[in-house]
Amino acid sequence: MSGVWRVVLVTSLVGLSACQAVNTTQGGAVGVDRKQYMFSMVSTEQVNQQYAQAYQQTVQKAASEGVLEHGTADSRRLNAIAQRLIAQAPVFRADAAQWQWEVNLVDSPELNANCGPGGKIIFYSGLIDKLKLSDDEIAAVMGHEIAHALREHGREAMSKAYGVQMATQLGGALGFGDAMQVANVGVEYLMTLPNSRGNENEADLIGLELAARAGYDPNAAISLWQKMAQANAGAPPEFMSTHPSSGSRISALQAAIPKVMPLYQQARR
Repeated sequence: MSGVWRVVLVTSLVGLSACQAVNTTQGGAVGVDRKQYMFSMVSTEQVNQQYAQAYQQTVQKAASEGVLEHGTADSRRLNAIAQRLIAQAPVFRADAAQWQWEVNLVDSPELNANCGPGGKIIFYSGLIDKLKLSDDEIAAVMGHEIAHALREHGREAMSKAYGVQMATQLGGALGFGDAMQVANVGVEYLMTLPNSRGNENEADLIGLELAARAGYDPNAAISLWQKMAQANAGAPPEFMSTHPSSGSRISALQAAIPKVMPLYQQARR
């Protein structure tokens, strides 16, 4: 056994031993209870801190360009919806009550929104204006994005990438370079993309329940994705995308709505 091989092998085994199966959230009425594999080297605190820095840079850039909305009707509307959803986040994850949540609206034609690690929410006005979203539909989008943060899907993706890197180093040390290049293609299509679609499904379900618990009609998730399907005509086939096809997504949401409808009715009362 060469010295290089021994070092890489030991490093890889140490790294793999630091991978733990966890469940970042409670299952809720929708029953999201998949175990997630996280490397301890990629800590929650580290990811949250890194994202918070990037988020502040984005917000500061928008402010310097005069496109950060404060005090507008849409920004007040967005914040009101966010506060109702944030109040429900501890149902899935108790420590979310201590997160430093932020909500910002950027005046941009992008059809986009995001909630990053630690509860950093950003919306782009194009999503609201072009799709003419109702409050219930905004809650469906925001609930979905908050769910990604609660489930730490970003940290999970980083852990997965770290694991692939470790395996690649080990394979290279054993002289399997060409085989590892082929394996990397397999990783992309057989592991990374399907799991990303799985994460999207989890976010759909948790987001649906968050919105229902906050008193927003869960049926709005259906009309939202119908609008998104129309806006994204010509999207790539599902197996080549990190997002489920609109048809698959809508079917899964329709199946889950009866599970959360009592929560919505209770919240409305």
